[in-house]
Amino acid sequence: MLRDCPYSIDELLIHRSPMLLLDKVIGYNESGVMASVVIADSSLFITPRGVPGHVAIEYMAQACGAYAGAMALDAGAPVKIGLLIGTRACRVLVPWFVRGATLSVSALIAFHDEQLAVFDCKIEIDGQLAADAQLKVFQPEVPLFQIDEDK
Repeated sequence: MLRDCPYSIDELLIHRSPMLLLDKVIGYNESGVMASVVIADSSLFITPRGVPGHVAIEYMAQACGAYAGAMALDAGAPVKIGLLIGTRACRVLVPWFVRGATLSVSALIAFHDEQLAVFDCKIEIDGQLAADAQLKVFQPEVPLFQIDEDK
């Protein structure tokens, strides 16, 4: 059972506009997260046909990051940088995410250790599978670089 998320998406991710692609986290628990994004005229990567389907991998990666951010904040720790290091069996079943579509983006933990995690991810639109992938992510113990919040 997912619990409501008390955090805004910009608290959960280090991404900032225009690269903050998710709109909100619907819920999460120790096993995973459910997020959403509405494809709008203001969406990054929008074209006359919509957002290209291959952007699905970034939506799913940001859901993984939101999960890590929620776990960190729940533990009283800061949100840290995470890196997408690979994917296996990524399928994108729609060529375009059309304007007005609400994407439900889920990421469930398949494996986790101190710095490496594997998530089973999917995107659904109105209950229909639009994309899925298994993402491997890495969160270094020591930051690889610093983000200048003033820029």
